[in-house]
Amino acid sequence: MSARHTSPRPEASGHRPVMLDEVLAWLGPQDGDRIVDGTFGGGGYTRAILLAAKCSVLAIDRDLDAILRAEKMASETPRLTPLLGRFGEMDTLVKTAGFETVDGVVLDIGVSSFQIDEGERGFSFMKDGPLDMRMGAAGPTAADVVNTMSERDLANIIFRLGEEKQARRIARHIVQRRAQRPFETTADLADAVEVAVGGRRGARTHPATLTFQAIRMYVNDELGELARALQAAERLLRPGGRLVIVAFHSLEDRMVKQWLRERGGKTGGGSRHMPLAAKGPDPTFELSVSKAIVPSDKEVEGNPRARSAKLRAAIRTGAPAIEEETSDGMNLPPLSDLEDAL
Repeated sequence: MSARHTSPRPEASGHRPVMLDEVLAWLGPQDGDRIVDGTFGGGGYTRAILLAAKCSVLAIDRDLDAILRAEKMASETPRLTPLLGRFGEMDTLVKTAGFETVDGVVLDIGVSSFQIDEGERGFSFMKDGPLDMRMGAAGPTAADVVNTMSERDLANIIFRLGEEKQARRIARHIVQRRAQRPFETTADLADAVEVAVGGRRGARTHPATLTFQAIRMYVNDELGELARALQAAERLLRPGGRLVIVAFHSLEDRMVKQWLRERGGKTGGGSRHMPLAAKGPDPTFELSVSKAIVPSDKEVEGNPRARSAKLRAAIRTGAPAIEEETSDGMNLPPLSDLEDAL
């Protein structure tokens, strides 16, 4: 499938939505459609969707700064409705806004370029700032995590969410270092991780990259939020509605892939050694693509952030949504335990 619309120019701020043509192609905005942009961020997808058709967009973000940007954009078009909140609660947010179903949902999973570029948000060690990392304004900060969590739980988070092979060594050094003085800034934590692993040793990326990724994902419960968002989209989309997801992290893409396969009835059959499993619920999605779509070499060259992106898409069937308990499947210490300890 190819996009039917010419992509608008990126924002003057430098925000560049990843795989924009592909997102538009699989989302397929039509006149009169109601579409949820569950991760408004810089508004790149929302702006393109509004230009592609005479449709309306419900833009969700838990970051107040992003919603302020959305409200500014909404002042120029009545077809945009900004909604402050988590995309894992999109069905509740949309229904509170007065709508029961939508025609499309798009999600760009991960931290936005605006958040990374703002040193005071504490997402990146490239710009020193307070060790925060929260996408919203509530809950424990990254400083709370590294200054109070047990060595074992820290290692578990860094290993599972960062897929960092030296997680135990890093966690041990963090605990030893914080006994001298608490961590307060991003540079402080980045330096500690570098000391823990013995320096860069010619690596192309900073040795703290995976640790920062892991702590950010934990602070914002990103895998749990994604799991809730998938179920919310299933409840919200009308039959024939389109779901498009762009993920940048292998764990997130793996979760999306597995969930769509299950919802699409692609869980596999029996074998000559094993009987067929009992038939499950009717498929709630029809997979639009069997394999993830990746960005072109040209896009990656012009926008390095796109290099790890994977797009998956599916179409909602008429089967009822499948209700199940939400879990990120990572066996991580719950955020509520940390909040109780603070």
